[in-house]
Amino acid sequence: MGTARQWRRPAFGGSNVSENWREELRLHLEDFVDTFVVKGAKQSDVYAAILEEIGNLRTAYERDPDPAEDSPGAEAEEPSNEWPGALP
Repeated sequence: MGTARQWRRPAFGGSNVSENWREELRLHLEDFVDTFVVKGAKQSDVYAAILEEIGNLRTAYERDPDPAEDSPGAEAEEPSNEWPGALP
């Protein structure tokens, strides 16, 4: 992965998961890691950070598998216009 190669975005199989989703995942991960290595990060550091974040995601998922269900309609709320700069 240390070699320079032309970046390309692997295509996912649309709304259906293709039969080779693991290959697609691997290609995305390679490209993802390469973006940080090209910017100067060490490949081993990028791998370590990804593994740490996956652990964090797993922990969060175990606590709350679907956080969007916790506050229905919260994302649809309008911001308040009752601040001094918004008044006529």
